[in-house]
Amino acid sequence: MDKAVLKSVGSRIRDLRKQKDLSQEELGEIAGFHFSYIGGVERAEKNISLINLQKIADGLCVPIHELFLFTKRVRTSNTEKDILLNQIHEQLIEMQLSDLKKIQLLITQLFQNK
Repeated sequence: MDKAVLKSVGSRIRDLRKQKDLSQEELGEIAGFHFSYIGGVERAEKNISLINLQKIADGLCVPIHELFLFTKRVRTSNTEKDILLNQIHEQLIEMQLSDLKKIQLLITQLFQNK
């Protein structure tokens, strides 16, 4: 089974939860789930039902469609550059915010003289 949609929805839930400054435990309490279930959804380990998605959306105080507002910047041509960009993008999506900030700083420092 292709888990791309599970990863995208889980990542979106994580982003929204962090924007609301909620822990997995806090969101779980609000939505009626154990924190480990929220973690499993965010890591794409759980194939979540629509009813449970609605409970999580309610817990986040967002309409359910907000959980599907993710974009995937995939370039469809098969040039070497596009393939590399897609691979980098997939790696970046899985990273924590703190690591992304480090990468941004590194890129800035590497190319500031250009």
